[in-house]
Amino acid sequence: MICGFELTYLSSEEKLHCEYCGRLFSADVRCINGHYVCDSCHTLAPNDLIDQYCRTTHIKDPYLIAVTLMKNPRINMHGPEHHFLVAATLLAAWYNRHINPLLKESSIIKARRRAEEIRGGFCGSHGICGAAIGTGIFISLITGATPLSREEWRLANSMTSDSLRLIAENGGPRCCKRDSFLAIRAAIDFIKEHFVAEFPSPEKIICEFAVSNTECLGEECCFYGTDHSSGRDHA
Repeated sequence: MICGFELTYLSSEEKLHCEYCGRLFSADVRCINGHYVCDSCHTLAPNDLIDQYCRTTHIKDPYLIAVTLMKNPRINMHGPEHHFLVAATLLAAWYNRHINPLLKESSIIKARRRAEEIRGGFCGSHGICGAAIGTGIFISLITGATPLSREEWRLANSMTSDSLRLIAENGGPRCCKRDSFLAIRAAIDFIKEHFVAEFPSPEKIICEFAVSNTECLGEECCFYGTDHSSGRDHA
């Protein structure tokens, strides 16, 4: 669920931290790379899992946070949980960077409430991808934007616009993994330009989920295969 490698059963129990909730357990099974996931986190609903992991992780790379969550079988190949995943991933990375766990927790709670108002299929029925809205939620929360704000309002809407443009340029049909990666890339670029700050991120993003997507664009997708860069033109 974390790295994809097989489980190993130990001859005696060890003290292991759950990769999702961070709590310490006595357990006799983990993967060969030392990763352990507790029984409770194995059975969490998608948004509960995202909430739990993003509150507890100390990772500052939003891509790594997102991919770790996406590898969990509770996160569907496609689904509205990606709307919250994008916002929570960026908030976790941002507040881990600024070492503010209390504000991170309260922001993730607000992000979940807002993201859960975005229904599945918005990309086709309403002309706006929920992953793009997730980046707008992120910016609105770190700036304290409201409907009556001036600069904060502009930034939040500009962020959503940048994400949506990048997602649209890379074409359909919908792929929640591709669109989430593109939204996160747009947010990283936006933060660098408008906040003079940088997230750590890999030079290349290679999608690990193509085999699970019956509508995968294959070679036409900017994240497909082993020789593709992290996005077409802007990604």
